[in-house]
Amino acid sequence: MVLEKLGSSLKTTLQKIAKSIFVDEKLINELVKDIQRALLQADVNVKLVFNLTNSIKERIKKEETPGALTKREHLINIVYEELVKFLGNEKAELKILDKKPNKIMMVGLFGSGKTTTCGKLAKYFTKRGKRVALLGLDIHRPAAMDQIEQVGKGANVSVFINRKEKNPVKIYNEFKPQLEKYDIVLIDTAGRDALSEDLIEELNQLNKEINPDENLLIISADIGQAAQNQAEKFHETCGITGVIVTKMDGTAKGGGSLTACAVTKAPIKFLGIGEKIDDLEAFNPKGFVGRLLGMGDLEALLEKAKEAITEEDAQDMKKKFLKGEFNLVDLYSQMEAMNKMGPLSKVMEMIPGMGQLKLPKDALKVQEGKLKKWKYAMNSMTKQELEEPDSIDANRIDRISKGSGVSVSEVRELIKQYRQSRKLVKMMKGSDSPEKLMKKFKGKMPKGFKF
Repeated sequence: MVLEKLGSSLKTTLQKIAKSIFVDEKLINELVKDIQRALLQADVNVKLVFNLTNSIKERIKKEETPGALTKREHLINIVYEELVKFLGNEKAELKILDKKPNKIMMVGLFGSGKTTTCGKLAKYFTKRGKRVALLGLDIHRPAAMDQIEQVGKGANVSVFINRKEKNPVKIYNEFKPQLEKYDIVLIDTAGRDALSEDLIEELNQLNKEINPDENLLIISADIGQAAQNQAEKFHETCGITGVIVTKMDGTAKGGGSLTACAVTKAPIKFLGIGEKIDDLEAFNPKGFVGRLLGMGDLEALLEKAKEAITEEDAQDMKKKFLKGEFNLVDLYSQMEAMNKMGPLSKVMEMIPGMGQLKLPKDALKVQEGKLKKWKYAMNSMTKQELEEPDSIDANRIDRISKGSGVSVSEVRELIKQYRQSRKLVKMMKGSDSPEKLMKKFKGKMPKGFKF
């Protein structure tokens, strides 16, 4: 998880509140100190940390507890709301207009991940039905043109480069007519070790010539609090409209980058959360804080689900469920969708309530391993066995085991999982509304059912 240590520290603090018998000044002071310690360890600016915790303290003292909430619940809600406000409050989306092309220019220093982020954004937009092109204007870095070409292949989008021309403005004008047919053009610019005079001049010229719809600053999370100074300087130079923080996985300094940018006039729009081309996530302060506190992030979960399964397949699945129908083909489809949504640990933290459970990472890895083996077993089954799982007897289990390299016990476990899932689907029969579904499920979960 992104900022895993910060998340676990904050969850421990909230659990302390939930378990407490009295909400008194001593508990509030302990809460404030725990939050301060957690944020400072995540490299958040000291002044910002004290401003946040003072706001939490003031609200706890002044606000009356709403009738629908207990004192403890109200306290947790204040912590959540203040952290959301701290990180920018509202989700800042990219401005994609109904025209061709929308021009998005990437700026940043060497090593921040501009070119890689171009590929991730290209993949992000093509998944949403946009026609995307990449334009390489980094004329200084060796092999920059080769890299953007490779990135474009990975995202399966068109790439426009000129290896011989050393004037980025001329390169842009050369390809300008061809770019008109694309919905979105992602423009990769040169970087430097520091925001030098020649880089400022180059960016000013490009900004004036291209007139981009979005100027995105790409910042590496591992620079921590230095991100604020960088964001402010780039904003003065070319009027950045947003920030993408890269390398958020595996760094304790991510908190510094996030909060430093959030307090400038440049909102964070995306987070780079891994090395793969799909490891880009729209930044939503409410969902992000929800995950840090173990409350989940339904919006991000639904977004991933939309990417994993088409609307048509979802409707077909719904019709089958309403009829109470379910077989191994359906179970296989569900497992494929789960696989597309990413690692099980990341999916779990988006489900409300699941992030608060201290599930061992090893247990989740074991479960992911089981899903892979179950798929191998299903690939060794006949069409009849997949559509009519009740026909699978001991002899067939033995044959499936030998054909797939999966042990007999694991094949039996798959059949058991199918039967439990089928019981749930039968309970869903005719339940065309969440209210009906909840009434049917209440107190009737199959014994030993595992999600």
